[in-house]
Amino acid sequence: MIIIIFLAIAGFITTLIINITMVKSMNEYIYSNIDQIPPQSVVMVLGAQIRGTTLSPILRDRVNGGIALIQANTGQKLLLSGDHSPFYDEVNAMRLYVLENAPDIKHEDIFLDIAGYSTWDSMYRARVVFEVTELVIVTQQFHISRAVYMARSLGINAVGYGLAEEHFSRRNLQNWRIREYFARIKALYSIVFNIRPPTLTDRYSIQGDGRETWSSQSH
Repeated sequence: MIIIIFLAIAGFITTLIINITMVKSMNEYIYSNIDQIPPQSVVMVLGAQIRGTTLSPILRDRVNGGIALIQANTGQKLLLSGDHSPFYDEVNAMRLYVLENAPDIKHEDIFLDIAGYSTWDSMYRARVVFEVTELVIVTQQFHISRAVYMARSLGINAVGYGLAEEHFSRRNLQNWRIREYFARIKALYSIVFNIRPPTLTDRYSIQGDGRETWSSQSH
């Protein structure tokens, strides 16, 4: 019984240290004020829940943040990364939202990553598939430290735009933060063992025409 208690305490301390280290070490790369974000060539928006082609509030905030960065010339290319299937298509829902709400953004500057099934997959594919070397990641504050940490572990010069989240319910925030606590542990595992995403065969240089990533993926 004593051994079990000791192991439980040791496990808790270890996970706590991982979480604190990951968050604190990324503070210098994370911004909440769009005017303070250093220009990068690519802006990445991470996917989240949709209903049909309607973005959830959390995803709408992210896409609006990405639009704002492009319009402020903080980035030139917009990379929308998320899930994609015939019946659940985050990336094309995001693309349609951008086209409707930001017609000034050039179509060729909008790239879709249809295999961003997780934050790790999105960062890995950004580096390997899209040949990204620098980017601004757009997501909520509870998520941004892990995303930037992963990107930088892969050699990407990444900074984060941590979106305000106070307008979400306390219950949702609590659930997201608990989930994120354990997600950071999984993140470290992915980094240490360099887990390869399931799909890496496609290649689309971020310097090319983003519309090439639409044709075989849209429906």
